[in-house]
Amino acid sequence: MGKYFTNSDISELLRKVASVYQAQNGNPFKIRAYEEAAVSIEHSTSDLKDLWDDGKLKEIPAVGESIAQHLDELFKTGKVKEFEKLFASVPPSLFVFDKIPGIGPKKAIVLARKLHIIRADTALKELKEAISKGRVKNLENFGEKSEELILKGIEVFEKGETKENRMPLYVAKEIADSLITYLKTNPLVLEAYPLGSLRRRLATIGDIDLAVATNKPKEVMEFFYKYPKIKRIISQGEKLLARVVVESGQQVDLRLAYPKDFGAMLQYFTGSKQHNIYLREYALRKGLSLSEYGIKMIKKLKVKNQKLNSKIKSFSTEKDFYNYLGLEYIPPEIREGTNEIKIAEEGKIPQLVELKDIKGDLHLHTNFPIETSHDLGESELKEMVSKGESLGYDYLGFTEHNPSFSQHSKREILNILQKKKEFFDQFIYSYEKENKQRGQNLPIKILNGLEIDIQPSGELAIPEEGFVFLDYAIASIHTSFNLNREEMTKRVIVGLSHPKVKIFGHPTGRKIGVREGYELDWEKIFNFCLKKSKFLEISAWPDRLDLPDILVREAIKAGIKLVINSDSHAVEQMELMEFGVSVARRGWAEKKDILNTLPKDKLSAIL
Repeated sequence: MGKYFTNSDISELLRKVASVYQAQNGNPFKIRAYEEAAVSIEHSTSDLKDLWDDGKLKEIPAVGESIAQHLDELFKTGKVKEFEKLFASVPPSLFVFDKIPGIGPKKAIVLARKLHIIRADTALKELKEAISKGRVKNLENFGEKSEELILKGIEVFEKGETKENRMPLYVAKEIADSLITYLKTNPLVLEAYPLGSLRRRLATIGDIDLAVATNKPKEVMEFFYKYPKIKRIISQGEKLLARVVVESGQQVDLRLAYPKDFGAMLQYFTGSKQHNIYLREYALRKGLSLSEYGIKMIKKLKVKNQKLNSKIKSFSTEKDFYNYLGLEYIPPEIREGTNEIKIAEEGKIPQLVELKDIKGDLHLHTNFPIETSHDLGESELKEMVSKGESLGYDYLGFTEHNPSFSQHSKREILNILQKKKEFFDQFIYSYEKENKQRGQNLPIKILNGLEIDIQPSGELAIPEEGFVFLDYAIASIHTSFNLNREEMTKRVIVGLSHPKVKIFGHPTGRKIGVREGYELDWEKIFNFCLKKSKFLEISAWPDRLDLPDILVREAIKAGIKLVINSDSHAVEQMELMEFGVSVARRGWAEKKDILNTLPKDKLSAIL
């Protein structure tokens, strides 16, 4: 294959297929299948190519036999003949017009063909010219109002204020938290939560949806419009929905509900599309119909024109909503359309790990001058220990990057590691003495570790004699990402084989929005870690969130223990632990699956 396809590339490809079928009045079930697969792949936190390598494409929700076969052809040849033929049957401008808010595929194909606009690169310019000459309003089923809406849609599209612009989880959370904090200053706001992919804590987020419970929706909506960071109001006047664009350029939808309906509304707008489809199908088998307002019974029609029972049962909480269906409560993070409904029906939803369960952080970088070729930490050891105390931690592991292997001799590296150990030993002595003087008998346990590069050969980037200065080590890959799957797997296993190396750091090497992860044979990695008692890291660093949740779940099934670390390089970054916990929860991890939920005496025995 000449080109590497990211999940975003594949998702966009399937959306284009769905658009063509829709423009051509194709089979609605086929259209829905491609749309659902596109959403599922876009939100997957595992590289689709890795899943294809492992023969697990159909484990992605909504990827059935037919789509899996097309993707197999894509990965093998770099293209799909059926798709190529399909795209050749429509003007390229269709795919531009289809992205303009308010123009779906059916309108897009009419505009392209009736206005004779073919090229994609000039499509917007030609459409605006056609509108200026009054050519659009004269088309069948269009008009002056349509021209106005299309122009507004083009403006939004050109400004980038569309739902296609995805942002990292931490950015979306910051925007949402600011809005929720503002809303909660109003006593009329009884509850406020994020919705959709943000509430499920996906790695990247499109638009931001918020939910508010209130008895005075009109007053709360007016209060919302006064939020100082609103750039533009998109819709105003709808009873229970407000839509705006904030200063960052992101669209925010505020949905309001009366307290008695709030649980149903939260449920309806939180789960993935696939989760909601499966839940509706499950409910229908019980003769029930679901909506954002609640649940109602469906009666079979015995007499012609007989009306269905329209009485809706309201739910103030999601727990009551799920329980009414005969299901255990399903946490938001796992509402992704895998097998959560079946597990909930059996009453076997796991007790997912929580932030409060975390007893310490084992991947921290101080500003100790270790002369690394990587980024040095910004905060002092004392600052980070103090922060650890405020977070209620029992232990902290400091793992600065190894000294630069290329710029130091073996003796120089050993001298640096010895100085680091002496510095930490002196700090620990003073710290424990100070705690005793204050009458505190349980100070944080401080561990002196190191994050060590695994070189392409698998060799670790410090001399063997240097390990004597360490309590433990994390081994990570920071260079040479282009090795093939077999070579990279061997590299990792050789690097993790050292007895002092306990943790495989940010295991796929991915950086969200920057690079996909390298390829590994995960079955071999899992088997090795299980046999040698090694731990896979879930990096809470927002640009990584690595191990991805799908692999977290696979690791847990294989019996592998995980560790959630922040990879902090500054004291304030220690607060990022929550994002790692979110990944663990999305991977169905329980407290028992996570190493750093253990108390320090048990942790010390393991490390």
